[in-house]
Amino acid sequence: MRFLFPLIILFFTACKGDDPQPVPAPATPLSVRGADLSSLPEIEAAGTIFYNSAGSPENMLQTLKQNGVNTVRIRLWNNPATIHSSFGQVKTFAARAHAMGLKVWLTVHYSDTWADPGNQITPVAWQGLTFTALKDSVYQFTKKTVQEINPEYIQIGNEINPGMLLPYGDINTNETQFIDLLKTGCKAVRDFSSSAKIIIHYAGITNTQWFFDKLRNLDYDIIGVSWYPIWHGKSFDALKSALADLHQMYNKQTLVAETAYPFTLQWNDWTNNILGLESQIIPATYPATPEGQKNFMNQVKSVCQNTTGCIGFGYWGGELVAFNGPTATNGSVWENQAFYDFSNKVLPVVTAFAP
Repeated sequence: MRFLFPLIILFFTACKGDDPQPVPAPATPLSVRGADLSSLPEIEAAGTIFYNSAGSPENMLQTLKQNGVNTVRIRLWNNPATIHSSFGQVKTFAARAHAMGLKVWLTVHYSDTWADPGNQITPVAWQGLTFTALKDSVYQFTKKTVQEINPEYIQIGNEINPGMLLPYGDINTNETQFIDLLKTGCKAVRDFSSSAKIIIHYAGITNTQWFFDKLRNLDYDIIGVSWYPIWHGKSFDALKSALADLHQMYNKQTLVAETAYPFTLQWNDWTNNILGLESQIIPATYPATPEGQKNFMNQVKSVCQNTTGCIGFGYWGGELVAFNGPTATNGSVWENQAFYDFSNKVLPVVTAFAP
């Protein structure tokens, strides 16, 4: 991160949420410099053209790889309403990433739709099963995923703060069943892959000890956390402390599984954006500008590089430009946090993925 003002000015203009300049990063690159590009097949199918920094049309995966992205994160749903995030589409997309020399990180939602702290809906085909039959379904689905897609990283569930496959695996009312479901998914990975690393993904950096204490007997490799200033706080020091504590307490590698930041507070379609206010970001140090977005991600990278046990980070929604047109009400809620500006030209933020 570069500062154009003298340090004395920076001292007097600092505000809550700002942190000092990062310690220079070590030479060893992070093993995961990832981007969740789950919607890219859908966006490409709509005819969207992306442009590199020279203004020439270029495949997004090629542009990102050239700038240092080494891992593509892809969500997998069980039986979605459309082909998007379906097994077939994910398998094809993962093969494409592998063919380019990129690693694949699957987020297995175990749902027909979004799974997150507010939604952990059991797939329709699995609803009403006995718990024994449900565990077998989890095992078989995970087995198929590992065997046919062969990911380098695989998440058993996505942002599973409340549990997974509710109500079966509700962490508050069925904690034992929740842990059994996780064990079943993890066992399928271990049984059919000697190399895939298992990630358990939690949203935020609060109450993590309460959650991961429950998983001390679970066989997994990596703790992933989501960290967005809009929801999870604005202090990089707090993020660094959380990652360090998780590594120390549970002897697991860690990573920032999801983060993102805006390059503008404006919109490029008529779909309501999730983020659009300065109060939702860190405007004094990281304004909603292309340079501010880049500096934010450089700081995330620096935190990861300078925290023992942290192996990397993933950016969420970098592909989510306004792909349905400027007046679409069913377009992107995220285009002001994408990797591309409103003319679909790549932004400087991608340089933060350099080793």
